[in-house]
Amino acid sequence: MTGFGDKRLAMAAAALLLVAIGAGAGVLISQRTRSGANDAATERKVLYWYDPMVPNERYPGPGKSSMNMDTIPKYADEVGSGAGVRIDPSLTQNLGARFAFVRGGVLEADAEATAVIDFNQRDIAVVQARADGFVRRVYDRAPGDVIAAGAPLVDLLIPSWGGAQAEYLAVRRTGDTSLIRAARQRLVLLGMSEALIAAIERSGRARNTITITAPAGGVVKTLGVRSGMSVAQGATLAEINGLTTVWLNAAIPEALAGQLRVGQSVAVTLAAFPGERFTGRLTALLPELVGDSRTVTARIEMDSRGGRLRPGMFGRITFGGGSTSALLVPTEAVIRTGERDLVMLALPEGRFQAAEVRIGREAGGRTEVLAGLREGERIVASGQFLIDSEANMSGVAARPIGEVERAAAAPLAEGRSVAGGPAASAARARPAQ
Repeated sequence: MTGFGDKRLAMAAAALLLVAIGAGAGVLISQRTRSGANDAATERKVLYWYDPMVPNERYPGPGKSSMNMDTIPKYADEVGSGAGVRIDPSLTQNLGARFAFVRGGVLEADAEATAVIDFNQRDIAVVQARADGFVRRVYDRAPGDVIAAGAPLVDLLIPSWGGAQAEYLAVRRTGDTSLIRAARQRLVLLGMSEALIAAIERSGRARNTITITAPAGGVVKTLGVRSGMSVAQGATLAEINGLTTVWLNAAIPEALAGQLRVGQSVAVTLAAFPGERFTGRLTALLPELVGDSRTVTARIEMDSRGGRLRPGMFGRITFGGGSTSALLVPTEAVIRTGERDLVMLALPEGRFQAAEVRIGREAGGRTEVLAGLREGERIVASGQFLIDSEANMSGVAARPIGEVERAAAAPLAEGRSVAGGPAASAARARPAQ
């Protein structure tokens, strides 16, 4: 009897143990199920994978991009929620992004621009053949040679001039003043110079070989004759560019072009003469805007100082612009697309948005913002191009310029409505108690 009771007690204990094990397993399974559900609920949805260096390329999964870079995921919660586009902070750090604030300040009085010396295109002498002839000799000249005024260029044999000169000398021997005057005028109409006619009168001999000389000193730009050639009347034999004065062509940013006035004096420094300052006079602002660099060409005329200033030399000009108070951002923060200017705003919670701006003067690495930003706003000063590409790829529109003005005008309009609305009119109309 005792044995039977012990057996029943052992069976009951085993049953209780199985129930306890089952209950524990159920609790564990339930906990794992809830944990898995929570993980699934909190898992971020990946839209696609991409390379930040080539943001327009999208990939269905992780791997290497066309640039052989590891792709990163673009999550659904980074697109379309809130203002701007959200970029992972670690990616922003890898891009080397630097930030700055829009601050008010004083823009420096002087502005600078790069410039290159060129020939004075108004100081060009063209040497042409005044009659048909043949080249007997070229005086060892070549393009690029610097020659003085009166230097011989070429000897031309002009057969038609020989007969006219002989006829003139014969008429001179007659002593008939009217005939002499008519014959001499014929030589002038044929193209002979006064110096040549005077030489014929002194020598009493016809000269059908004529030495063509340089009418002015300078550099030989072109030389179109060689010994043995035949030339026609009006053919260009040489072009000589004077070196007394030169032009300095300066690339002025379009935002600064309005500060220049034709006739003003400009300070110039040249890389070829460090520590030496030159002065020039602004003679023209060319009407055409250079599209690639968004600059206006300023033409500055300078004295060459004995030929020291050579075309092709690089320099910088400095001109006074007047110190003004302005809203300033780092120049490197401005994205110039050619159609508009943008600045990348750094918003809270790691979001970014492009803002369209209208810029003014530039000086000392800072740019004046005329419209589109408010003082104190945080912007991206470096790395903004890749962030802008990411924003464009995500379809985020840039903040228009007018939004800042509308936001500033809204409180004023509301104040006028409260102060001058119907309630205020009724209060004014109510008699005093």
